[in-house]
Amino acid sequence: MRETVSRGRGRWVALGIVVVVAAGAVSAWRAGVFSPAASSGAGGQGAPAPATRAVARQDIAQVTPVTATLGYAGSYTVTGHGGGTLTWLPSPGQVISQGQVLYKTDNGSPVVLLNGSVPAWRALDEGITGQDVTQLNQDLVQLGYADRADIVTLGWDYYSWETTYGVQRLEEHLGVSSPSGSLSWGQVVFKPEALRVSQVTGSLGGPASGPVLAATSDRHVATIPLSTSQESEVAVGDAVTVTLPDGAGTPGAISSVGTVASGTAGNATIPVTVTLTRPSAAGTLDQAPVTVNITTAMAHDVLVVPVAALVAEVKGEGEAAAAYVVEVVGPGNARRWVPVTVGIFDDADGMVQVTGALTPGQHVVVPGS
Repeated sequence: MRETVSRGRGRWVALGIVVVVAAGAVSAWRAGVFSPAASSGAGGQGAPAPATRAVARQDIAQVTPVTATLGYAGSYTVTGHGGGTLTWLPSPGQVISQGQVLYKTDNGSPVVLLNGSVPAWRALDEGITGQDVTQLNQDLVQLGYADRADIVTLGWDYYSWETTYGVQRLEEHLGVSSPSGSLSWGQVVFKPEALRVSQVTGSLGGPASGPVLAATSDRHVATIPLSTSQESEVAVGDAVTVTLPDGAGTPGAISSVGTVASGTAGNATIPVTVTLTRPSAAGTLDQAPVTVNITTAMAHDVLVVPVAALVAEVKGEGEAAAAYVVEVVGPGNARRWVPVTVGIFDDADGMVQVTGALTPGQHVVVPGS
């Protein structure tokens, strides 16, 4: 091999790029960045190498950046059912939590948001039972307006005297001058979570019936239209890093992976949702372009060298796939070629996993700066 390398020097080129890897294999080379190797040949002593880097043993990760859109999770419509006239409405961007006023009608009568998955569909008063009553009792206990022990004794799904007392306290808190302890249809809106107003569809002086508000949750998420070819590389719970529009990075995790693809053949995608570990890092950004960095492969305690240290043999048509070597510099600037097999590429740090006759601390030639 030494003879082949020294006599056929034109058959070797230095690999000065980061290689894009998909599913553990090199899938593409970035064109136009190959440069001649800086070595004087195999074996013996030569001129000082232009630059060297140490072989290291460490963990390495392959990270794939994908484009995503940062916004808010969920989509909700708040519909009025109680009649009357709209006299107060929130502003777009306002967050309304459990027990707070969504909007007001007539002479300041509040419509309150409570947590629940079953929509309000009737008036609520003492003596009735049902899932909507269970939601109401849970909310009253969570808000501190009703006693849990009394509710448990009387029944979660029963509108008891304790429920009446809790509703009266809620109404007093909302500014109702003569709290009745009952709730007319349209006086309460059940939604699964706090709402962030995205659009006010009703208008002051207009009817308090029909669509009044459009809303989302107050939870930031990044949505990735992920190519179906990359579906096997992600799973719920995987840690990621989200690069925000200002360049700052913030941690997150994949919270859902869609199963229904959209798009055309060869260009199909599935929706992947990322939840931010620190939601406050996104501020009030909505529909903002971001980059999600997904770790698609990882190896622990392996040999790594700079990608630029790789030298690839250029093969002719019909020949086997290219092999790779690195040029090791020893005492007295003696140099020799060492064949290596490549593994995971780390684009961010410009390192690559290798296996071969190398040991940590040896120095390999890299192109001079």
